[in-house]
Amino acid sequence: TNLAISQAVAHEGFYYAPDPSSQIACSIGGNIAENSGGVHSLKYGMTTNNVLGCEFVLITGEILRIGGKAPETDGYDVMGITTGSEGLLGVVTEVTVRILKKPETARALMVGFAEIEAAGQCVADIIGAGIIPGGMEMMDKNAIHAAEAFVHAGYPLDVEALLIIELDGPKVEVDELIARVEKIALGCGSTSCQISNSEQERLLFWAGRKAAFPAVGRMSPDYLCMDGTIPRGKLPAVLARIRDLSEKYRLRVANVFHAGDGNLHPLILYDANIPEEMDKAEAFGADILRACVEMGGVLT
Repeated sequence: TNLAISQAVAHEGFYYAPDPSSQIACSIGGNIAENSGGVHSLKYGMTTNNVLGCEFVLITGEILRIGGKAPETDGYDVMGITTGSEGLLGVVTEVTVRILKKPETARALMVGFAEIEAAGQCVADIIGAGIIPGGMEMMDKNAIHAAEAFVHAGYPLDVEALLIIELDGPKVEVDELIARVEKIALGCGSTSCQISNSEQERLLFWAGRKAAFPAVGRMSPDYLCMDGTIPRGKLPAVLARIRDLSEKYRLRVANVFHAGDGNLHPLILYDANIPEEMDKAEAFGADILRACVEMGGVLT
């Protein structure tokens, strides 16, 4: 599994950076097939940026080895073609990954906002200031309440949107960046800010976010997960559009996404036992993806 790699090298002070929410269950071979990301992909990249080589088996039974232990290999980037090929080219049977030294310091901020558009603006302003957090995730009120009831991470329940922003590196740099991010958040109208004071607390902040998808199952018998990516500067506009569509279709939506790189995961809540709700959910999802494309984004 993805998490097993980090566990295997933790005693030496290393870890594997891509961390999908399903990392306790997803296989590293599957990560290559899907080019999986995770909450820390903003700063450290997707699977394709962290895999050096692999062995895979063709449909003919032929075994190929591509890439290797070197940071770069000559010739065509066959590893780049294989990553994200969804099993079409072969079955991955062995992987060589790039592991990183754990940063000296990593701290997370949990910042609440009274308006979801303000949280979206804060994301754009942080990146615009040249700050690249280790991870920057957003959840709206529905997702916050579901995750808090499931994990008890201490999320504020009186906010419309929550940003989790992780800053890592040398302690002096992290302290400086925390001060700058706090100032930006206040300028965007943040109503609360909590900063992790221990590794346990930092992991707890993330635990709620990583459990958000299963947690939403407490709110609705069914949900449809969409996946689109937009320019970061368009976050407030897209969130406002999703809210309007929610009212139009009379279906709730829980927004959970990689805010730092504009990758949205709106979860459309419905009940398959109610006639027409599945059709409404699919139409709602299509409209969300159309909105992403209209605003200069892509389907992911």
